Amino acid sequence: MSSSNFPFSAETYANRRRQLMTEVKSGQILLISNNYSSINFKDNHFRYRQDSSFLYYIGINQPEVFAVLDCEKGTTTLYGDDVSMDMIIWTGNQPAIKELAAKSGIENILPLSNLSDLNIDQLKYLPTYRAEHELFLSSLGVKVIQAHKDLILAVIQQRNIKSAQEIELLDKAVGLTAQMHKKVIEGAKPGMTEYQLVSIANAFAWDNNCAFSFPPILTINGQTLHNHYYGNVLKEDSMVLFDGGIELESGYCGDMTRTFPAGKKLTGIQTDIYNIVHRSYEKAVELSKPGVYYRDVHLAVAKVMVEGLKSIGFMKGDTDEAVATGAHTLFFQHGLGHMLGLDVHDMENLGEVLVGYDESISKSKEFGLKSLRLGRKLKEGYVITIEPGIYIIPELIAKFESEKKHLEFVNYETVNKHLNAGGIRIEDDYLITMESNRRLGEPLTNDLESILSLKS
Repeated sequence: MSSSNFPFSAETYANRRRQLMTEVKSGQILLISNNYSSINFKDNHFRYRQDSSFLYYIGINQPEVFAVLDCEKGTTTLYGDDVSMDMIIWTGNQPAIKELAAKSGIENILPLSNLSDLNIDQLKYLPTYRAEHELFLSSLGVKVIQAHKDLILAVIQQRNIKSAQEIELLDKAVGLTAQMHKKVIEGAKPGMTEYQLVSIANAFAWDNNCAFSFPPILTINGQTLHNHYYGNVLKEDSMVLFDGGIELESGYCGDMTRTFPAGKKLTGIQTDIYNIVHRSYEKAVELSKPGVYYRDVHLAVAKVMVEGLKSIGFMKGDTDEAVATGAHTLFFQHGLGHMLGLDVHDMENLGEVLVGYDESISKSKEFGLKSLRLGRKLKEGYVITIEPGIYIIPELIAKFESEKKHLEFVNYETVNKHLNAGGIRIEDDYLITMESNRRLGEPLTNDLESILSLKS
């Protein structure tokens, strides 16, 4: 069984539910817990991870419990059964449902068998992202599974703004993430394999009773954005990109990227590109504040990149026009950042567009910009990632050149001389404050000189 620790008070959970019911106004909100997910047979399962919205509103970190919030009555009912003796034999005694309910501020408790009495016409629920969720709803008699948008938007609006207690947990998660990255940077040596560096990171997580917030990207081929192969050997001239985060027992996450040499230095072109990425990062930090659309920050950062790439001969022409036509996406293919919280891409199971955009701004369908997960206007209390990067992807360069794309902005002859430059990304996590922003956790340096000093 999973931990019965609750990171917040019963009053906090009750207040969260009360706010949600007030916003939704009518019907009954069904919150579905996650179950165990088997690896290769029923009793051999992956590490358990509770649904994040269930954690946020209920706090119980175990399967086989469900909650119904009655918006009109303002009450919450917890459905669950105490563990059987057969389960106790294998897992040990577990807290009674009544004890768990009390820690969540819930007075009404019913056995799981009573779920069949629910009026499915009154139920509102969040999007399903596991087959077990749909099977459960079908078992209740739901014929057409359709999440309720008013509920989704109410949850997003509430969870987007992080409380002081949540920020404390995020500070801890990000602080541990920074320490993990420092261990990996200091431990990396030519002759090691990528999986040995993953092992350093994994050992640090376990030493702190934590898990990875997502499968780490740790690779000497940083130009492959989501590279989860760990079999390469580090060489003296290898450049390593490590994108990884710590997840606390409470579920709150960190997400950070550092790029560094396996040996003592980067090549000349890698040094130039690193410094361009760092200037882009600093511009993003400067601009990220309440009232600013994050898409505007993304585009401003793209212009810094273009100016930098012009300075090393990779690009040319008018900077504003280059960004307007998307020429920079040859080198910067993803978005500047995303929301962070109980999920490393916070609440994206509710719908990426609904989380990152709103009625005032629509998501682009253009290459590069369509990968910007967060475009909406920033608000105090948002927690976001800032993660600019430049990637030399030979296959993409060959494709664009063969299609004669952006010839007025890209010096393909120069770029083709540096197809082994790889990929460089810098990423940190920021809280949007009343007037500006604050980097979460105890900061880990990210300028090149300081990164190299960790290798001495």
